[in-house]
Amino acid sequence: MQNPLTKEINTTGLPDNAGQFGEFGGSYIPEQLQSVMDEVTHAYHQIVQDPAFLTEFSDLLKHYVGRPSPVYYAKRLSEAVGGAQIYLKREDLNHTGAHKINHCIGEVLLAKRMGKKKVIAETGAGQHGVALATAAALLGLECDIYMGEVDIKKEAPNVSRMKILGATVVNVDRGTKTLKDAVDAAFEAYLEDPHSQIYCIGSVVGPHPFPMMVRDFQAVVGLEAKKQIQEMTGSLPQAVIACVGGGSNAMGIFSAFLEDKDVALYGVEPAGKGLDTPYNAATITLGSPGILHGFKSLLLQDESGEALPVYSIASGLDYPGVGPQHSYLHSIGRVQYESATDREAVEAFYGLSRMEGIIPALESSHAVAYAIKKAQHSSKDDVLLVNLSGRGDKDIDYVLEHYPLVDYEVRHDNGNRFRDFLAHIKER
Repeated sequence: MQNPLTKEINTTGLPDNAGQFGEFGGSYIPEQLQSVMDEVTHAYHQIVQDPAFLTEFSDLLKHYVGRPSPVYYAKRLSEAVGGAQIYLKREDLNHTGAHKINHCIGEVLLAKRMGKKKVIAETGAGQHGVALATAAALLGLECDIYMGEVDIKKEAPNVSRMKILGATVVNVDRGTKTLKDAVDAAFEAYLEDPHSQIYCIGSVVGPHPFPMMVRDFQAVVGLEAKKQIQEMTGSLPQAVIACVGGGSNAMGIFSAFLEDKDVALYGVEPAGKGLDTPYNAATITLGSPGILHGFKSLLLQDESGEALPVYSIASGLDYPGVGPQHSYLHSIGRVQYESATDREAVEAFYGLSRMEGIIPALESSHAVAYAIKKAQHSSKDDVLLVNLSGRGDKDIDYVLEHYPLVDYEVRHDNGNRFRDFLAHIKER
């Protein structure tokens, strides 16, 4: 039966009933948890056919979240860079400042329909944690957010927001003390009591049905963007670009364009300090098939199959795996996965701020960085649509401390090219 949330896009029947996207996905979890996942799957299929749920979800997206988010032509940035025209899908303008609120509203509505008393989740950059805490406060559920100690220090503004909203922020001080360890801790807490609480996964990862469910709740981004860009430019874009960690914002916008073969799709992974160093989280670029957190996907892992420590300047991209549908789309060649380094992301962060008055999240800055690079080698008639997945309020203190703005220069010679961009940025 067609899912009303995705009725305007072709999901190609994926995942199948077992949650598989080709060889990826599935559900690799303890037997006692599988019956709970089956319950969640059944409840999800029920609510998306329920007009009352669809109406409530749609009304909250419109009147509470502020959808549709606009598409904006970044004129000054495009002129400075030269080449293609850069447009931004402004998910940073949503209530809570990112795309995460889209699926959090859906997940908490599902939890409430199932009679759950509490929602729990992991968070890296804090955007999913803030969004879930917001949705839980709105709909009257308790909320626990698991967050690595490193990220708690790095993303202090979002930690404060979660606490103000009534969530309990659980400090995870083991392992690398980042996102992967927060996911581990949240899963363990879920296993202790899967009946009165539900784990609201923050991306298109995890065991079935979460990769499908989060994608479906995020499909609104692509459906809006496709109509908006056609109205603004008279045609589809030449390329759609989004950052990829777990991959929810990317699947949200890609989903509406998968059948448009003339539209190139680019997922941008974190190259960190370089692909030739261990300090990156470029899962698709460097990974191999493996199982993590209950699903099979491409994974940065050692010879024994254990997930490797990963690194990114952007806490929301600091994950050794990736959504199974992304792995599938890579395997069939429909999406091209590129990467951007920390330095490139910071340059894009400052560049968009100075050229357009928009401070992007460090996660989104990876997509902007790749768009800048691609635009320079594209025709001036080409349109690049970038999913600006979040705003950078959470990152400003960290960036200014570690990447001080020593010099910023935009030269207007030689065709208004954007060159010598933050040439003197140095990591402390």
